[in-house]
Amino acid sequence: MSLDYHIFLGATVADAAARPLHWVYDPKKLNSYIKNKKDITFLKKNRCPFYNIKTGNVSGYNDVGQVMFKSLIEAKNQSEILKTFKKNVIKNFGPGSKYWKNLNLRKKYKKIKWTKPMTGPWIHHNIMETIKNIKAKKNITGGRKVNESDGFCAVLPYYLYDQKISNVKKVIKSIANTKMSEQYALAKLEIIKLAADGSKDPVKSFVKKNNSNKYFKDVVLNLRKIIRDAKKPHIQTVKKYGKACSYPGTFLGSIHSILNSKNYKSAVIKLIKAGGCNCSRANFVGAYFAALNGLKDIPVNWIKKTIPARNILKHIS
Repeated sequence: MSLDYHIFLGATVADAAARPLHWVYDPKKLNSYIKNKKDITFLKKNRCPFYNIKTGNVSGYNDVGQVMFKSLIEAKNQSEILKTFKKNVIKNFGPGSKYWKNLNLRKKYKKIKWTKPMTGPWIHHNIMETIKNIKAKKNITGGRKVNESDGFCAVLPYYLYDQKISNVKKVIKSIANTKMSEQYALAKLEIIKLAADGSKDPVKSFVKKNNSNKYFKDVVLNLRKIIRDAKKPHIQTVKKYGKACSYPGTFLGSIHSILNSKNYKSAVIKLIKAGGCNCSRANFVGAYFAALNGLKDIPVNWIKKTIPARNILKHIS
């Protein structure tokens, strides 16, 4: 294995740190929650308006990565991983799970006025579609309706184990089966690898390397825009490109945090302050800084507060 699981730990801890403020889109409310607070990570009180889980747990984004991590450990060999993963996706998110309990309420989210967060985790659209497709025994099981980070979050631990692009694509498509989901997931992985390999400026290296690569044409165009906006204030820039879960906004908001931060901690705090879907950005930014600066860059007290961290630490070489 050429990359270490501390990179996945980076994603996990960042997600857990941001999670109590997940999906707070109203800047006034967000400011009132973080005002005069010395530390805005791991808030004891849930402020997410849609769902409420215990502080230290991760959002549905990172949780699909936890399912892959578990599957990598359980699978007897390479050829078993995807099969094991799909079985575990059903177990973790499907009927009988804590995610599934809230399904009826979750499905109403656009039809009713949402007044208080539901108790328990929030199942993502890609995961609902994936479960349906696994049960229908479809060959490619990923969701096709949204372009969000679930595919990247699922493939991150896998990529640390196997970087063969055809296999990596299969994993992404098993959760998020759109061209955009695949392109941005692969771009994130390549930028993380450049960081791990010691590139001085992984984002600019990616642009240079893929300048005439047709596959990454849209990604490179968008990266050029965000590089031009690098010096602009982070909160305004995230708002401009999109605070929600969708690509390319979530990718560009993450890149802006990367370009304006020296280390893991400052980058994660920055993306929390920008509001919206902080957890999808946190998974990429956390993995990036862990790759760039190593395990030592992740605050030890944050690792201690992250519930799934213990299990990952056991497997870090």
